[in-house]
Amino acid sequence: MSLACACSDQARLLNHLFHGYAGPPFSIRFPFWTWHSAGSQQPVFSLVLRSSDTFEKLMRPSETALGEAFISGDPDVEGDIFSAFAMAEWLLHRRTGLRYRILGELYDGCRAARTWLAGGPKHSRQRDAASIAHHYDLPVEFYEPWLGPTLLYSSAYFRNRAESLDQAQIHKLDLICRKLDLHPGDRFMDIGCGWGSLAIHAASRYRAQTQAITISRSQERVAARRVSNACLGERCIVEYRDYRDTRNLRCAFDKLASIGMFEHVGVSNLQNYFRAALELLRPGGLFLNSGIVRAHDSPRRKQSFIDRYVFPDGELPTLAQAVQAAEEAGFEVRDVESLREHYAVTLRRWVGNLQQSSTELLKTVSERTFRTWLLYMAGSAAAFERGDISVYQLLLRRPDREHNAQLFTRASWYANNPSESSDLAA
Repeated sequence: MSLACACSDQARLLNHLFHGYAGPPFSIRFPFWTWHSAGSQQPVFSLVLRSSDTFEKLMRPSETALGEAFISGDPDVEGDIFSAFAMAEWLLHRRTGLRYRILGELYDGCRAARTWLAGGPKHSRQRDAASIAHHYDLPVEFYEPWLGPTLLYSSAYFRNRAESLDQAQIHKLDLICRKLDLHPGDRFMDIGCGWGSLAIHAASRYRAQTQAITISRSQERVAARRVSNACLGERCIVEYRDYRDTRNLRCAFDKLASIGMFEHVGVSNLQNYFRAALELLRPGGLFLNSGIVRAHDSPRRKQSFIDRYVFPDGELPTLAQAVQAAEEAGFEVRDVESLREHYAVTLRRWVGNLQQSSTELLKTVSERTFRTWLLYMAGSAAAFERGDISVYQLLLRRPDREHNAQLFTRASWYANNPSESSDLAA
C-alpha cells in the first residue's frame, strides 16, 4: 500500500472515530502528515505519533494501554496536556460504549496481586508498607522542585486563583489547625504525616505537643530531619508506625488529623480505621480527616493505569461510605467541607511546576517516571474538574457525655489572619 493510500485510510478512520467530537480542537501529527480534528481551527494541543503501533492503540484504546504508551514516549502531547483528557475520554467512550472516564477514579484498588508487591493479603501491614514505599519513597529531591518549600502533597486552600501555591498551602494548614481548635499544649497526632509539614506547623505556630506517624521510611527520615532543623525536637516527634499499632496510646491525644492518607486504607477497613482514631482521642477530642472520594456514579473498574503505576492497592470510598464508617465507629460528625475546586487548581500548579522543572527532575528520576507523574497529575486535575472525584474535610468528635461541646461556629476558621510565615522550609 502506498503512503498516500495509508494516510487516506487513517484519515477516514479518524474522521469516523471523532465524528461528533465537540471538545478542544487538536491535531494528530504522524511522521509524514497531520490530521486536524476541527479543520482550520488552531489546535489546543497536538498528539505526536512516532510509530504505526501507536495509531493501532488509538483504534483499540484502553486506559492502561493509552497511559503506558504515553509514559513510554509515544505518543507525546505538545501544548495543553489538560485538554488531551477530553480527547482520551471520547476515545474510551467510543470504544466501549460505557460512560467511564480516563483517570476518573484515582487509586481504585486492583483486584489482582502485583508481582512487585510484598506478599500477604491486601491491606496487610506488610503489603500496605510496600504499596506506600512504591509511591512515596522516591528521593525527596524529586518532590521538592514542584511541591515547593512546604513539601505538602495534598490540596491547597486558595483564597483566590492569583494566590501562590506556597501561601495557599499555608492557608490549608491554618484551616486544619483552626478547625481542630488547636491550642498551645494540646496533644496532637498527625496520622500519615508525609514529610512532616503539618506536624511542624502545629508545633511551631500553634505550640502543640505533636506526634507524627508514617509507614514510609523515606518520609520518616526527611520529616525527622526537618523537625530537627526547625529546633522543634521538644514539641514534635516523628515515628515509623502503622495506625493499627497505636493501642498503647489509647486516649492519649486531644486532637488528630489525617490528610490524604485514608485513600490507602481500603473501603472494607474504613470502620476499623476510624475506630483506631477514636481510641486515640480523649472524650471530646476532635479528628480532622481529609481525603479523596469518588462520586456515587463513578464506576469501579477492576484495573486502572493509576493503580498499576502510581497508587497500588489504593481505594476510593464515596463520601457516604466515609461518613457512615466514621459514625459506626462512634464519631459525631461536626462538619463536612468540599475542596474539590481547590485540588484541581493545586494539581494544575503541580503540573506546571513539573513541566518547568523537567530538566532538573530528569537528573533524579527516569523519563518514564517523570512522564508517569505528569500524566497522573494532569489526569487527576481533569477528574476533579469534572466532578468524578472530590476531596472532603470531615471534622469528627469523640462524644463526651459528661461535658457539652463548646458553642460551634465557622467564623474563626475563615478569619483573615492566616500565618504569614512558617518554619516549613527549615
